[in-house]
Amino acid sequence: MKKYKLIGLTGATGAGKSEVAQIFRENGYEVIYADFLAREIMNNPAVLSALRSSFGEDVVQDNVLDRRLLAQRAFRNSETKKLLDRITHPFISTLFIEELKKLSSKGAKRILFDASQLFESGLDVICDCVISVTAPEQIRLRRITERDGLTEQQARERMSVQYTDDYFRENSDFTIENNDEFSALKREVIKFIRNSEVRFGSDENT
Repeated sequence: MKKYKLIGLTGATGAGKSEVAQIFRENGYEVIYADFLAREIMNNPAVLSALRSSFGEDVVQDNVLDRRLLAQRAFRNSETKKLLDRITHPFISTLFIEELKKLSSKGAKRILFDASQLFESGLDVICDCVISVTAPEQIRLRRITERDGLTEQQARERMSVQYTDDYFRENSDFTIENNDEFSALKREVIKFIRNSEVRFGSDENT
């Protein structure tokens, strides 16, 4: 029997997952970031080779991935997005399990997995609870263009190949609506953390 509780955190791009993950971290959770794992696997020759074969030789130059070019091609439509997922998810999942084991061996009791592709990877099934963060489309659009330096069209292309808010709501145990007011967001997350301690039990009873 595992000695920790694992919460999966997901949501569409620009919804504000990073802010939510930070609040969890500040309240005693160990956090595994899927984005960090995704960057790490891009140093794997097998991953780079598969990306060249699927998205063009020029996406990798001198063993360095052109992330912007890959994104342009991978987020073109749902089929190219699924192709990227098929290549990367197995490698990311392997690293995630390794990180989970490391944290467990160190005695971590509460762990959060911050992963925009949680459902696509299938790792939601091993989580004790799944939280989705949602936000209005215009807020997400503004965040993406400012954060990633994309045009509105490029941002909308990325948004179009992801699950809808309805999907996240229907497939999650809990949904946090982020309307761009940090104080309200923090209150909602703290409320969840307190309620989860009642639901899962305190660290002493884990």
